[in-house]
Amino acid sequence: MANDNQNQVLDEQTEVIDDQKAPAKRVRKTKPKSTESGTTASLFGIAPYQPKKNEEYMSEGQLEHFRQILNAWKAELMSEVDRTLNTMQDESTALPDVNDRATQEEEFAIELRTRDRERKLIRKIEQSIEAIQNEDYGFCETCGIEIGLRRLEARPTATLCIDCKTLAEIKEKQNNG
Repeated sequence: MANDNQNQVLDEQTEVIDDQKAPAKRVRKTKPKSTESGTTASLFGIAPYQPKKNEEYMSEGQLEHFRQILNAWKAELMSEVDRTLNTMQDESTALPDVNDRATQEEEFAIELRTRDRERKLIRKIEQSIEAIQNEDYGFCETCGIEIGLRRLEARPTATLCIDCKTLAEIKEKQNNG
């Protein structure tokens, strides 16, 4: 019986609280129109290429667009190389503390590994620029079909179409375990 009285009091309190609340209006939030900010081109202030109606794949305009992206990317990587070289020369003082010296050497090793990866990327960029000059850019090295503008926007050094790249990754995963 005491339980029933408590429940009744709780129900009455809940009703009072519910009556005090104004019904909340539901407002649909609109998504802002997404721009293709995830592309390599957008990182260098180059707008993604908008193909014209009935434009041939890898037309002169498209080739020039990708040439600009690749050159901007290469220039940025080269400036990073110069910055690293200057930093390492400036900071290469002999530190008296063994721990400080070890930390500095580890930082240099990490920086050099990063620059080595970037050096390989610069080589790929140069190969892509050469492919543009030879008018081979934008076509899969394996099967010869179009790689696609959006894929090239995301990865301008791509040499394989998405299907061939997927197969290559599957084979690599099977071989390397």
